[in-house]
Formats: sequence, C-alpha cells, structure tokens
Amino acid sequence: MSNQGASIQRMRFFVNQEKSTERVTRGRFEIERDGDIAFLEYALAGAVLELIHTEVPKSMRGTGVASSLAESALQWARDHRVMVDVICPFVAEYLTKHAEYSDLVLR
Repeated sequence: MSNQGASIQRMRFFVNQEKSTERVTRGRFEIERDGDIAFLEYALAGAVLELIHTEVPKSMRGTGVASSLAESALQWARDHRVMVDVICPFVAEYLTKHAEYSDLVLR
C-alpha cells in the first residue's frame, strides 16, 4: 500500500460500547455516544500523521474513550504505513504504556 494519496476518508464503524459510533473525518478521529463527541485532532502531511489534541466531554471521561481514540489513530498510521508526530500530551502518555506503537513515532 503506497503512502501517496493516503488520506483519511469518512467512515463509520461501531465500537465495543453499546450505542457508540466511531468515525474518522477530515481532521478528527471521533467517537460519539449519546450525542456527545470525543475527538482526536490530526493533520496528515505526506507520510506523517500529526496527532495534535484530544478532547473528551465530561460525560465520557473515565470510560477509556481517549485511549480508544489514540489506539484508532495509531492503528490507522500502521495500516497506512505513515509515521506519527505526537503533539498531544495524552497520546504521548498513552504511548508510554503501549510500546507496540513506538516504531511509528518520529524521534
């Protein structure tokens, strides 16, 4: 799979939590639950996925949704063979506990 033209297209799929929807749109990985949306902002520049900022509404905090967003973004990067530039402090912390993604991170 070539990195050329790798862009994140809109898609929807269901995650483990009942009545949750995960989707990727231009600029954000999102999880929606009961009308609330948690998101991880990104920018895709060539073969580098910049993970910029994670935001989770109060109603969704403590449910693991931020970790799900980080995992989704990192898995997308692996699947599309792009490197990751981690700007978001939450994703940086997530990576300290998930060394399986360390090969994706720009040093």
